[in-house]
Amino acid sequence: MNLFELTRALVDIESTTNHEKNVGNYLYAQLSALTTRYSGRIERIPAEPQRDNIFACWGEPVVTLSTHMDTVPPFFASREDSEFIWGRGSCDAKGIIAAMVEAAKKLVAAGTRNFGLLFVVGEERNSAGARAAAATPRGSRFLINGEPTENRLALGSKGALRYEITAQGKLAHSAYPEFGHSAIHTLLDVLNDIRGIRLPEDALLGRSTLNIGTLDGGRAPNVVADLAKAEIMFRTIGDPAKIREAVAAAAAGRAEAVEVFYTPAMQLAKFDGLPTSVVAFTTDIPSFEGAWGQPFLIGPGSIHVAHTAEEHIPKRELSEAVDIYARMATQLLATGKGGA
Repeated sequence: MNLFELTRALVDIESTTNHEKNVGNYLYAQLSALTTRYSGRIERIPAEPQRDNIFACWGEPVVTLSTHMDTVPPFFASREDSEFIWGRGSCDAKGIIAAMVEAAKKLVAAGTRNFGLLFVVGEERNSAGARAAAATPRGSRFLINGEPTENRLALGSKGALRYEITAQGKLAHSAYPEFGHSAIHTLLDVLNDIRGIRLPEDALLGRSTLNIGTLDGGRAPNVVADLAKAEIMFRTIGDPAKIREAVAAAAAGRAEAVEVFYTPAMQLAKFDGLPTSVVAFTTDIPSFEGAWGQPFLIGPGSIHVAHTAEEHIPKRELSEAVDIYARMATQLLATGKGGA
């Protein structure tokens, strides 16, 4: 199975977050053959019930190539044309998985040892797989993490701060709203104040941003709503203390604001010979907590089509990524550093 065939095979296995089991089983079978042929080993690292990371290595891993198996919904299958492979996860991050597997094949065929592959669950929601991996390190000193960066080494990535905002109300007939209290109206007022929070900026990472991702509430158009909820996410560039204070102030006395996830912004190392960029998205890297080594962030594909109905990855970038990953691993193994 070549690079493009493997990418499509992975895309065609539905693996939205919390449903990674089938793609994990597929990768376990694929990598079992490779570890058997080249005297490696493979294991499942439990993250949560019925959710395992897949780890394969050859020798004692000094360098680990890693990305995530889960995707955002909705699932849609693959297709390809002369330039691109399309489908959910094609660039985020199943094409990256395929490129890493192909890089591993190239490395072991050349006799390279002491590197590994780590594919984790849950990056799109709460980094459950990376957190589990951080608790069970395997000695790796360098982590090459794959996300869509158009094959440019990311020197920084934003953090994430996610809240659930819940407002309570009182049911009433909508013809007599004075006898009730609308949770939806309250929630909208709170969200409006949150939208007005002044967000900080950073010279490298740019400005923090806010997304109101989900809204849910009410019973019927002729009933005053007794409950309303929203999920919101800030993309952070530094210490989120002031944002936390502002969210708490906006919700005070009107709604409950529960912080459900936080991961910090990161500034990352350079690597000789690679073009660079800065990205606004969040990765698994902070959740690894350094347990798998010094991180580098790079991968084929554009984040601008990830999570969209037009998700795709250029075949040219996929092929280039195989060589980039193999070269990075070889240099790190040989020199113990990414640059002079």
